[in-house]
Amino acid sequence: MFISQPLKRKLEKAPVWALSGYAALVSFCVYFCMYAFRKPFTAAGFSGIEYLNIDYKVWLVTAQVIGYMLSKFYGIRFISSMTGEKRAVTIIKLIITAWMSLLLFAIVPAPYNIIFLLLNGFPLGMVWGLVFSFLEGRRATEFMGAVLSISFIFSSGVVKTVGKSILLDWHITEMWMPFITGGLFVLPMLLFVWLLNHVPPPTEKDIALRSVRPPMTKEERKAFLTMFMPGIVTIVITYVLLTILRDFRDNFANELYTELGYGNNASIFTITEIPVSLIVLLCMSLLILVKNNFKAFMINHYLVIGGYALALLFTFLFMGHYVGPITWMTMIGTGLYLSYVPFNALYFERMIATYRMKSNIGFLMYIADAFGYLGSVAILFAKEFIGVQLSWTSFFTHAVIFISVVGIAGTAVAAIYFKRKFLSVQSIAPTFYG
Repeated sequence: MFISQPLKRKLEKAPVWALSGYAALVSFCVYFCMYAFRKPFTAAGFSGIEYLNIDYKVWLVTAQVIGYMLSKFYGIRFISSMTGEKRAVTIIKLIITAWMSLLLFAIVPAPYNIIFLLLNGFPLGMVWGLVFSFLEGRRATEFMGAVLSISFIFSSGVVKTVGKSILLDWHITEMWMPFITGGLFVLPMLLFVWLLNHVPPPTEKDIALRSVRPPMTKEERKAFLTMFMPGIVTIVITYVLLTILRDFRDNFANELYTELGYGNNASIFTITEIPVSLIVLLCMSLLILVKNNFKAFMINHYLVIGGYALALLFTFLFMGHYVGPITWMTMIGTGLYLSYVPFNALYFERMIATYRMKSNIGFLMYIADAFGYLGSVAILFAKEFIGVQLSWTSFFTHAVIFISVVGIAGTAVAAIYFKRKFLSVQSIAPTFYG
């Protein structure tokens, strides 16, 4: 990909705050654009269409999530071994492939077009790992990672608002709306990927503070898992449940808001997500002030537990009619993303920096995401294919309560494990860790 040498030299000489701000902004914009190819279809209801007595939209969401899940399993190797010079071009190829899948989705009649949502989800599932690889292993990774991570809170709401507006104001059909929405973001996506490709690699000081993040071999991946298997299994189980909850709220927000009386309000998706984005950004960014990697790693556990607790509290308040639907959905989003965002950047960033084993975030994140989306597929089958007879709101409410309780317990167990592992390793090499 073409590189502007003047821009490259300016970024290499830029102070840390300027480079961090630049990288955070352009990575946010790349991922924001990606969501325009992934989420707009969820703003449509596709009412009146069924296949094998199952709601057509459930088929679509399931197909895309299966594609996303398969992508995460494939990405465990693909992302962790990707070299730097190929990342930008690969991002563009993946997003354009997903857009062409939306074109085929519009052209091919239902229900045969369901397969194209699966083909849409597969390439998009690898974009996050490639984007974040430009940011990891730096002194300001928390700030950049927090900005990148709120893109999938804020952008999800915005692109669904755009999609809903296209349906209501442009009178585009539900089948063509996802492709049209994506088309609005193609040129911005190309621009921001080009800008992202100019971010220079971590400096020597970055590496000294956070450790080097090279591509991993098969043997290195196996060694890392062997070292931390009990803790990784525990935290991945809690992350699976969290992904189920977050994904359900995201994919079926239209159905939830319709039941709650806001079905014809296109702006509702954005209104509830803006405060969520700002609160999560503030909380996550403050971790940059914690220089000790182990302390920051432990704080991530507390943030996850706090997010679960917030979601649980406001669900009980909503059930008791102490808060209204908008407050409930906003605070549920805040709690879920306070728990979810650390796993997408900050948790594994500080884990690697704490123990300093050869690894990269893409490897760990894609293990967690692969099983997370596997769980998301399973819950869709439980809700519709097995025949769980609950309204969207009732199902979501019960899921929040169960998953929050299990999530709090699982995260606490993981924190205890990783603290003991750190103390045992530090006793062997006290000057190297911490």
